[in-house]
Amino acid sequence: MIVLVVVPVVLFAVFSSKPKSATEPGKYDELAKCLTEKGVKMYGTYWCSHCKVQKQMFGDSWQYVSYVECSLPGGQGQTEECGEAGIEGYPTWEFEDGERLSGEVVLEQLAEKAGCEL
Repeated sequence: MIVLVVVPVVLFAVFSSKPKSATEPGKYDELAKCLTEKGVKMYGTYWCSHCKVQKQMFGDSWQYVSYVECSLPGGQGQTEECGEAGIEGYPTWEFEDGERLSGEVVLEQLAEKAGCEL
């Protein structure tokens, strides 16, 4: 009796949770690609909790965002690129016109500022 109940439940769970195909687009691929095409980039660090949240907002589409890692290995200082750019906090979004937005920025605001569709 238990087998008749457990086996179908297990089979359902296995086949209903199909893994995402590598060719299946991410939800925000077009936005991420548009931001990159428009020269938008995010400065951040691997240890920054707000940067992690920002990356999570994009999900699988994060791979298309222009990202500049500002932390030196071990979190011991800032890269020369970020220092020369005057980056003082993370995340910092920089737009082609030189304007910046700091902190966690909602995707709607990024899209609007860059002239991209969400």
